[in-house]
Amino acid sequence: MLLGVNIDHVATLRQARYALLPDSPNAEPSPLVAAMDAREGGADSITIHVRGDRRHMQDRDAFELRRACPLPLNLELGVTPEMVALALELKPDFACLVPEKREEVTTEGGLDAAGRLAEVKAAVKQLQEKQIRVSLFIDPEIDQVAAAAEIGAEMIELHTGCFSNAVNGGLEAEISRLRAAAERGHALGLQVNAGHGINYANLRRLDEVPHLAELNIGHALVSRALRVGMTAAVREMKEAMETYPG
Repeated sequence: MLLGVNIDHVATLRQARYALLPDSPNAEPSPLVAAMDAREGGADSITIHVRGDRRHMQDRDAFELRRACPLPLNLELGVTPEMVALALELKPDFACLVPEKREEVTTEGGLDAAGRLAEVKAAVKQLQEKQIRVSLFIDPEIDQVAAAAEIGAEMIELHTGCFSNAVNGGLEAEISRLRAAAERGHALGLQVNAGHGINYANLRRLDEVPHLAELNIGHALVSRALRVGMTAAVREMKEAMETYPG
């Protein structure tokens, strides 16, 4: 199982001090440095989300990472003409289409691929024409998985937010949802990834979900990095992921 490291919140910390001084030579921490440290720890790819309101990652961050970091780049983006145009110029290795609400703190909930079929399909086609592999960030619902396959995406990323917030009986129900969605996605020929709220404590329960090819993890790694550094935080997570049964 591969690990994509989301470094958005490295930029969140930088923007807290330097939002009005974007070109300051003192602006820190650097997303590029964080990405290189993650690479040293064993990261398989780097994930960033350039949001419409540019609240953390900036366009220049995306292009600097694409130019200078040798790891594959996964760009999360809203399904809007502006963000699709950015992706077409950037040409990341992967693009993950996500829902985006200005009032949310971070991405909450999955993309309604079934309800926005034509719109999402058109965006996917544009990206694939530039040889960008596309994933849809969806809730673990069978109709959304089926829509992703109909749209023609190569991958799905199952939203694990409800799983990460669940307790007791609710947790078992969320694992069942993830398991069913992963099995359906695999049967339809989709690469199945997962992300949102995954951390060192809940990781083991994902052993019960089959066919996961990659986890995208951000907040837990950035939080752990405050204590041990990004390289060590990523290395710890990679080691914990080694026992995944597949």
